[in-house]
Amino acid sequence: MSGKPRKRKQRTPDGPPPPPVVQRLWIRYTKVGRLRFMSHRDYTRVFERAVRRARLPVAFSAGFTPHPKISWVGAAPTGVASEAEYLEIGLSAVIEPDEVRRRLDEALPADLDILEVAEARAKSLADRVDASQWQFTFGGLAADQVRPAVAALLATGTFTVERITQSGRKQVDVGAALASADVVDGPASCAIMTAIVRQSIPVVRPDDVYAALRDVAGLVPPQLPVALRLAQGSLDDSGRLLDPIAVDSTVITPSPAS
Repeated sequence: MSGKPRKRKQRTPDGPPPPPVVQRLWIRYTKVGRLRFMSHRDYTRVFERAVRRARLPVAFSAGFTPHPKISWVGAAPTGVASEAEYLEIGLSAVIEPDEVRRRLDEALPADLDILEVAEARAKSLADRVDASQWQFTFGGLAADQVRPAVAALLATGTFTVERITQSGRKQVDVGAALASADVVDGPASCAIMTAIVRQSIPVVRPDDVYAALRDVAGLVPPQLPVALRLAQGSLDDSGRLLDPIAVDSTVITPSPAS
């Protein structure tokens, strides 16, 4: 036989295409209490079920395996509490943001609270997040014991620690990512370190900060420190963290927990 080979007809899903996205919303939520031990994969399942229970008209991607139009930004590591987690959701019908916040908050379990819902103000929420504000609580230590180690780490400019992951060993530059840090005495005999950490690749996690303080200055706390993410946003030229959801990207004010 001779001649040109026949072109295969491209397969397409049955039925009409899904409705388009007509509204994009940015959402800030918390992950605290026992649910901080929930993995990000588990949380995505919980949130998608909550969207269904809340009867929100979430838009879906086209194709043979459509997915809900939900994008996650800078999720905190498993086991770490956060008051500032973010996601973007695309809806196929317009709903008031306050109504979305109310419905989702009722559908989610305690310790996963929807704090704020706002109309998307730019092409990508991820582009407005390049740093996090963290609070590290060192039980059994005074501020004077932690402060010299933090000062030594800041003075290095660059300080790398090694992290063992499922895919092998990774070098994490904690010194370069640490934008600022302050240490004060807290209640109940503890030192509280508040720090702004730039997002880098690989991302600096709380365990990396503890390892850097140990390696650079020999700081070994008597008990495992407790980390809490207070905020996420973008750094301005003066080193302040700007709110990613606010219209004019206002400076983030400390939360009551901080």
